[in-house]
Amino acid sequence: MEVFRRDESCTPLACRSDYWRKAVETYIFPWVLDGLDIGPSVLEIGPGPGVTTDLLRTRVDRLTCVEIDQRCADSLQRRMARQNVTVLHQDATAMRLPEATFDTALSFTMLHHVASEGLQNRLLAEVCRVLRPGGVFAGTDSLYSRTFRLLHLFDTMVVVDPCAFPERLKAAGFDEVQVDILQPYAFRFRARKPRERRE
Repeated sequence: MEVFRRDESCTPLACRSDYWRKAVETYIFPWVLDGLDIGPSVLEIGPGPGVTTDLLRTRVDRLTCVEIDQRCADSLQRRMARQNVTVLHQDATAMRLPEATFDTALSFTMLHHVASEGLQNRLLAEVCRVLRPGGVFAGTDSLYSRTFRLLHLFDTMVVVDPCAFPERLKAAGFDEVQVDILQPYAFRFRARKPRERRE
């Protein structure tokens, strides 16, 4: 892993490195998406430089990315011009998107960048709101380590406790929650917005 440092880009070099791209393609994507039908309309929360976006857009009809960082959003929007990708510069804790829009929402190693547990919970509730009934929220995030802390010396890092995360997802409106921990590196999660009840 490259040493964390800032440059003119919107994210740490580690998040744009060939090492990270290979890790996403080889390990993270297969682990998060294993056996999951993500459907044609997908929301990606916090794509950053778009390493995950590059892989996602080939798997779906329509991909919408919500990115809070203006430079990241602008850069990704330029790069995804004339693709099946819409990039929105928005705060995922208060999205300007209609309810029940997406089949699936995905988040890849970004929840720890949200500045507090309260804001993380607002993000979870917003994701639930914009998913269609029966839609799935899936993703991954890192577990705490000294190396992970060093990589975030000059960046936000509010680590998510995977043991407490199921109850937080349920409180946001999800059910069928599953959290799997891969010690000592990361955890993945899946949760479903309740399906509409048939009369």
